[in-house]
Amino acid sequence: MRIALSADHAGFEMKDQLADWLRADGHEVIDLGTNGPESVDYPRFGAFLADVLADGRADRGITVCGSGIGVAIAANRNPACRCAQVSEPLSASLARHHNDANAIALGARLIGIEMAKACVTAFLTSDFLGGRHQRRVDQLANPSEREPA
Repeated sequence: MRIALSADHAGFEMKDQLADWLRADGHEVIDLGTNGPESVDYPRFGAFLADVLADGRADRGITVCGSGIGVAIAANRNPACRCAQVSEPLSASLARHHNDANAIALGARLIGIEMAKACVTAFLTSDFLGGRHQRRVDQLANPSEREPA
């Protein structure tokens, strides 16, 4: 699987550890940076991830910042990206099962590397269930299909 990874300065160490682990497992990794502790703006790295998913260069994406929240918000600005901020494996599985998430966001200041690996494993091994969930995913991509309140 082609997996894109991005991170800000708070998440680059976790990103690098995940990249090495994913490569060792046979995945093709696209590293979008950042690659050091110097302060950077997390919205850029969430957007980089979404762009790579949108143009088909990657099948799935993982982005990391201090909490996982900022990069998830940034990635989700691109309608082709469905990024879920997760902190444990059940949320990562449900993001795939129900939301057809193509990316997850992790908080390097909130979880350790072993929990991050468990989240990534759940994310990569779970399938979208389709059915009633497809209608809802379609509404995410096409707001005009939602009924007004």
